[in-house]
Amino acid sequence: MTTPELAMKTFESFVDLARSRYSVQSFKKSPVEDEKLSAVLDAVRLAPTAANRQPFRFIVIRTAGKEEELRRIYARSFFWEAPLLICACTVPSEAWKRSDGKNYSDVDVAIAIDHLTLAAASLGLGTHWVGAFDTGAAREVLGIPGDAEPVAFTPLGYPADRPQEKQRKGVSELVRYEHW
Repeated sequence: MTTPELAMKTFESFVDLARSRYSVQSFKKSPVEDEKLSAVLDAVRLAPTAANRQPFRFIVIRTAGKEEELRRIYARSFFWEAPLLICACTVPSEAWKRSDGKNYSDVDVAIAIDHLTLAAASLGLGTHWVGAFDTGAAREVLGIPGDAEPVAFTPLGYPADRPQEKQRKGVSELVRYEHW
C-alpha cells in the first residue's frame, strides 16, 4: 500500500469513528477495564493545548454508591448509571492568553474532552458531554478548589442503547473561503 493510500485509509477510519460516536443515553453497569480507562486518559494528556500549557485537570469518579450526591450535580439518570464519571476542569491561571486577553483554558479543555470521547468510542465505550450541571454542587461534592473551574462532565461506560440518527448541517453552511 502506498503512503497516499495508507493516509486515505487512516482518514476513512477516523471519519467512521467520528460518525459512530454519539451521546449515550443509557449505560450498562459493566465495569470499564483499567487498561481502557488508562488509554482514554492518555488521549487526554496527548491533546494539543495553546503553548502546551495543559491548563486542565480531570477527576475520575467511580459512581457506585454515589448516586444521590451525583444527582445533585445533574439529575438525568445516565449521569450516574455508567460505572465512571469524569469531570473536566480548567485552571485558567495556567492557560495561555492571546494578545487581546482571551484566555484559552476553555478551548484547551474542550480539545482534551474531544480526545477523550473519540478515544472512548474507539474502544467501544460511550460518553455523553454534559455542560448543564450545577457548578456549586460539583465544587462541593468533588472538592474542586477555587482556582479551578468545572467545565463539563461525561459518564464513561459501555452503551446500553443505540445511536439516534444525527442531524448535521452541510459543509457549505459551516465553511466560508476567504471572506465571511
